[in-house]
Amino acid sequence: MVFSPELAETRFGCGLSPVVTPPRSAGDMLDGLADADDMAARFPIGTFDSYRDYLFEARKLQRAFNKDRQDKDKRAAFQQAKDRARQTDMQFSVNTLLRCTYSTTPFRERLVAFWSDHFTAYGKNNVMGTATTPYIEDAIRPRITGRFGHMLVAVTTHPLMLHYLDQDRSVGPDSKAALQKGGGLGLNENLAREVMELHTLGVGGPYAQDDVRQLAELFTGMGFSPAKGFVFRAAQAEPGAETLLGKSYGGNPARVEPIIDALHDLAVHPATARHIARKLAVHFVADTPPDELVDHLAARYADTAGDLMQVYAALLDHPAAWQEPRVNIKPPVDFIASAWRALAVDPDHAAQLPYNDLRRTLVQPLKLMGQPWQRPVGPDGWSEHDEAWLTPQGVATRLRWAVSAPRTLRPDLPEPTAFVDQVLGPYATEPVHFAARAAESKSDAIGLILASPAFQRR
Repeated sequence: MVFSPELAETRFGCGLSPVVTPPRSAGDMLDGLADADDMAARFPIGTFDSYRDYLFEARKLQRAFNKDRQDKDKRAAFQQAKDRARQTDMQFSVNTLLRCTYSTTPFRERLVAFWSDHFTAYGKNNVMGTATTPYIEDAIRPRITGRFGHMLVAVTTHPLMLHYLDQDRSVGPDSKAALQKGGGLGLNENLAREVMELHTLGVGGPYAQDDVRQLAELFTGMGFSPAKGFVFRAAQAEPGAETLLGKSYGGNPARVEPIIDALHDLAVHPATARHIARKLAVHFVADTPPDELVDHLAARYADTAGDLMQVYAALLDHPAAWQEPRVNIKPPVDFIASAWRALAVDPDHAAQLPYNDLRRTLVQPLKLMGQPWQRPVGPDGWSEHDEAWLTPQGVATRLRWAVSAPRTLRPDLPEPTAFVDQVLGPYATEPVHFAARAAESKSDAIGLILASPAFQRR
């Protein structure tokens, strides 16, 4: 293995920075993950538990408005609640980018983004639509260095995931609730299918449709309340035991513990090890990673029962992880995050940016680039393939953003000739150096550097 600090920052981090020193070794990268999460402390984001009180109040205002849509005061109160939610969500987005900007362990930020995509979930209506960042802060970020099974349980039982995949409305066909209320209540297989197909065993994994149904029946009873968070409603649970991949879970009375047991068993299944290994290799190394790298990661995962720190160590100690050239294209969110890091956007300045400026430099361009902020088109998350981001509109938007947005994010633009070396390092080519010297304005020069192929790859 030939470790490269610059490659570590671009392939496994958020890009080179003029103010943050790159790691000196793969061991430094892993040690940083084991250290305290200083970025979470410096740029705080509320957890979903702290968000629930706000959600509960907003739900009350919504119900009041729905009962009398002609009442202007109730309309205004509900609109104010939605506006506050959007403002808070934007603040959380800024802090997410500032973590990428100033982290001395940017590998952590990349892993948080990877697992957030793996466990895609978002609110589908009104105020719940702004709950994604608290969900990530609550269920994913604290668990990226533990065992995969613990993260799987936290995510699967999280209120936002239950909402996103309609699990909170799933009722066992023979449950007490279904028998008492009759029609209109039914089993929903969404969460069970995605847990097996996307989160654990993978597409084409060793399961059948009956396994999906059995897991869906086992999941019945899980729900959430804005006032309480996760709840288990035994009256909605399918009575009796369910058989998943040949093993029996649950029985009477219905309890949440067998659900957790089933999730832990799925987490250590050999197919899960292979699925997670391949996803990590694709995300960090190449769209078509070497088989030996995937084998190496899968073996470490299996040997350690899904100890993610050990899997990351296996990734960083394999020669394929450090091969040049860099071939992966940065997705739009990563491109903008790495530009914030390159520009060393001042936290005080970012905190004072008007809402409309943030929409113009973050929300709107990400839509045009094809990656709306925290809104993938489905539960399978964002594409890992480069062609998804190399559309004519996407490339054109990147170019426009590189020239126009930096002036808003950092009014005192850096000197271009120094900026080239600071943010591209050994990847700076002579044409980019020439562009930095010859551009008609400082903003044009900075834009050409950020739009260069060397900056776009990781």
